[in-house]
Amino acid sequence: MANSPPLLGKTHRRGSINWSQLTLKQTVVILLCLLLCFVAAVCCFLAIVFPSNKPPREEKLIENFNAHRVAYERLRDMLLEDEELLRVASWGVATKKSRSPRIPPEGNFPVNRYNEYLALFRQTGSKLALRDEGDHPMVCIGVWAGGWAGDTRHVDICWIDHKPDDQVTSLDDYHKNSTRNGHPRSGVFRPIDRNWYLWADW
Repeated sequence: MANSPPLLGKTHRRGSINWSQLTLKQTVVILLCLLLCFVAAVCCFLAIVFPSNKPPREEKLIENFNAHRVAYERLRDMLLEDEELLRVASWGVATKKSRSPRIPPEGNFPVNRYNEYLALFRQTGSKLALRDEGDHPMVCIGVWAGGWAGDTRHVDICWIDHKPDDQVTSLDDYHKNSTRNGHPRSGVFRPIDRNWYLWADW
């Protein structure tokens, strides 16, 4: 017993491992545990920073739209009314006069109006909305984004007052069959109801 190796959990008085008294097997086990913990932490970090590149199924997106249609229609009305608006998001507002996003009261956008957008985003599960420039703008509410920087892909729910080109019958099939070359696509539309469409640039 006197010559038996020290137990794995034996420590100094302050709780640190006495590495000099560990056997080779014990040292390897501890290092493997530390490595696994490090890999798990990295995976969790990447999952948070880089969301999944697989978009939600269109059925789920349409169900959410139907469940919160009143909120979507209110967002549409606000986006059409706010003619100076380009983009509104949880991280700020971009307008024709101030294209860099600013969180009100900074910039020239009303605080109460911004807070109403944020409240509607919480209802729909969105984080941003966009408005085209021009007399007949398309307005979109972002529902999903995946990727990083210039390779980010998006799915929006959009309202447009005319029938758009580049329509598809199924976004699920489009995502499955499309190939990616690292460059943004122009976008396709999947009809939902009347002037409402799912839009994707996958």
